[in-house]
Amino acid sequence: MKGRPAKRTSKLLLQRYVFFSTLSSVFIRIMMKTVKFVISVMVWVLSALAVTVMACTNIIVGKGASVDGSVMVSYNADSYGMFGNIYHHVGGTHAKGEMRKVYDWDTNKFLGEIPQAPVTYTVNAQMNEKQVSITETTFGGREELWKTGDSGQSSQELCSGIDYGSLMYIALERAASAREAIRVMTSLVEQYGYCSEGESFSICDKQEAWILEMIGKGAGEKGAVWVAVRIPDDCVSAHANQSRITRLSQYDKKQVMRSKDVIAFARKKGYFTGKDADFSFRDAYAPNDFGTVRYCEARVWSIFNRFCDGMERYVEYAKGNELKGEMPLYMKPDRKISVQDVMNAMRDHYEDTPFDIRNGVGAGAYNMPYRPTPLEWESEGKTYFNERPVSTQQTAFSYVGQMRAQYPDAIGGVAWVTNDDPNMAPYVPLYCAITEMPKCFRRIEGVQDDVTFSWESAFWVQNAVSNMVYPYYEKMFPDVLKERERMEKNVAGEPQFAQAMLTLLRNEGEEALTRHLTDAATIQANMMLAAWVHLYEYLMVKHLDMAVKKVDADDPLLQNFKKTENGLAEPPTRPGYPESFRKRIVEEEGERCLMKN
Repeated sequence: MKGRPAKRTSKLLLQRYVFFSTLSSVFIRIMMKTVKFVISVMVWVLSALAVTVMACTNIIVGKGASVDGSVMVSYNADSYGMFGNIYHHVGGTHAKGEMRKVYDWDTNKFLGEIPQAPVTYTVNAQMNEKQVSITETTFGGREELWKTGDSGQSSQELCSGIDYGSLMYIALERAASAREAIRVMTSLVEQYGYCSEGESFSICDKQEAWILEMIGKGAGEKGAVWVAVRIPDDCVSAHANQSRITRLSQYDKKQVMRSKDVIAFARKKGYFTGKDADFSFRDAYAPNDFGTVRYCEARVWSIFNRFCDGMERYVEYAKGNELKGEMPLYMKPDRKISVQDVMNAMRDHYEDTPFDIRNGVGAGAYNMPYRPTPLEWESEGKTYFNERPVSTQQTAFSYVGQMRAQYPDAIGGVAWVTNDDPNMAPYVPLYCAITEMPKCFRRIEGVQDDVTFSWESAFWVQNAVSNMVYPYYEKMFPDVLKERERMEKNVAGEPQFAQAMLTLLRNEGEEALTRHLTDAATIQANMMLAAWVHLYEYLMVKHLDMAVKKVDADDPLLQNFKKTENGLAEPPTRPGYPESFRKRIVEEEGERCLMKN
């Protein structure tokens, strides 16, 4: 529908908001690209501005547990060295006989082709235009079900089939609901086979959320065994590289889907011998050990601990001291959860819990809440481990999906993304039906990729900042936090922008809406990138040579360094080590560094 002309719509948007901030010249150049649309996006943004084992983490929030009635899901895609390419597929119609190529998500190995669907949906990040969202964590499980032969190679290198990453994106391209996505994924592995380790998938839409757990059948067997459980609307759930679905009999049968042979196959393999009512998917296919609990279930414990009462009862289990224990698959939160709450939970470092890693020798002089990999290491014949929090340096991208039934799909689905550990960078909103992915979030071979640095890549710029900050965390992170929170004020302003886009849809139609939302994504992404380039420059200048240049106390844009009356930088402060670390040096080095009279 045509509605009122664009000029009047822009005036309406301008009246709706208050323009009260000043853009830097770089922001202005970015904004002026689309003058017709600039007012609506500027007002929203400016009002805001005054994959491997032991890897990923997911949070699920039912619509009855959220502040605004949205279903939410999150995903830290953690993998050592992985480039954070944000997935993009433009949907459309396809001719009979057209084929879809399948490449293994982790290795880029060509696996084969399958017939293309007659119609596919547009996909951005982990969400499609119908507000279906799919994320995952790898739990591995029994190795004989995904490793074959004496070579120790994984089945993805030896068998035919579809890998877990391709399953997610093919389902997003084809499914209009969470239940349909489950049917697509399970029918694909039944027809073509499955060639990855055991996986937990979060599968959500604007009405409901599910966890699907799947593992292959090993050499000589095609397909997979699987079970899916719906998360109640008033609950929160999480998984983090360990199977979380235990006794199937404890769940409402109407809220469970499963492969026909999920119990029979376990009996056949000798994984289970009891009564059907006692069958636990986790215990049969991915039994606990110390690592899967301490590295993985502890993360789930920390997430629940943020939102739910009574988590002290599970501390010993989370520590790995009670391997036969378990936590509930889902729990009722003690309050309604916002999208900002979910974002902050993805930044969790076990703060103020028994697992807190901000202190101790491993934290270094500046209390770094990160640890170098690998998780396990040896000294004098003994094996030790590092804690593994939700927030970790090897995150390639982080995603928070927000699905809202109160809006048309194009406005209701928001994929909030960032290209590094989310503790170190702000989330940027991408609406689910946009037709172009901002350049800074793309992988471009030879230009910005796994081994090609680019100042136009969000992945590389965000990592440039975070890798400078890690070893000087307590000293440098406050500036990162200030800028992250400044950029993320758009989270609170998004509902107002969504309402404005609803008005635009009514007045100008779907084509104009899609164009405006696509432009909004580019503007927001470019503003974030420009801000993070500036942040890198600011941190470099301020903290040069481990000293600290003086700045104005009130410096919201991180640029006002103090100068002498002659125009030079004021002499920097030289704080040296924090007092706690000085004491440690004295204890360890004693007389060697003592000043003599």
